[in-house]
Amino acid sequence: MPTAPLSSAQPTDALAEETPPAKGAKAPAFPPVQYESAWPEQTVISDQGYPVNSCVPEELRTHASTLKTSDGKYLTALVLGSGSDGVLLAHEQGYSICSFLDIGQELAEQGYLVVLPEYRAHGASQQSEDTESIELDAEAALKELERQGAERVFLAGASCGGTTAIISGVGQPLPIQGLLILSSPAQCGPRLDAIPSVKEIKAPSLFVVSPGDMLGAVEKQVRQLYEASGADRKELIIDESGFHGTDMYKRGENGDKLRTRIIDFIIAAFH
Repeated sequence: MPTAPLSSAQPTDALAEETPPAKGAKAPAFPPVQYESAWPEQTVISDQGYPVNSCVPEELRTHASTLKTSDGKYLTALVLGSGSDGVLLAHEQGYSICSFLDIGQELAEQGYLVVLPEYRAHGASQQSEDTESIELDAEAALKELERQGAERVFLAGASCGGTTAIISGVGQPLPIQGLLILSSPAQCGPRLDAIPSVKEIKAPSLFVVSPGDMLGAVEKQVRQLYEASGADRKELIIDESGFHGTDMYKRGENGDKLRTRIIDFIIAAFH
């Protein structure tokens, strides 16, 4: 089972400094830590010793890092780009860190700081019986954006990743520049309700959903978020592909147009 070669209950600054930082990013907060990955058959170890999903191309694995949540779970994450404009890209439940990787790369190339976390019980992140506290995973990723120098943040997520981005986003100190939701339910599981939080987000917000997703159940939930949104400028896109989350732009007939629309919306929110 792939694990990082070092184990440390109390990671030290000296050990952290031994790991060279990825270009444009601060050194990881933690040295490599041993833990049981959720999907060991899809977990590899980067040259710096960090667990990372094998879906990540080798040339990007140097950007792998480990985050620690407030309840003590270890997550793998990618930190791409640099700068004061930060973007959170949170994947769907059952998907992986690579769901938003293409958009993350493009944004990083255009001068944005991007953090892509892989949620607990997914991919190369720590296995966990607690699969409901995923808002803490989004919280850890947002704290990493701040640590890396972000001064304002764009929240983006697919399915429950978007739900948690909303909830955790309003609880962090950075100004929110915008919100992107792809097929995200208003309520994710028995604990997470994004309706109160989305009312607080005044920044430009884009909601995208396919009416054929789960026979219309997902559209109903996304419409609830859209209607509750406190944004002064908000838009609802009905995508006819029938796909869920990031699959709408990756597999849909008009996916390239949707992808361009998403990237343009994120960039415009900062300007």
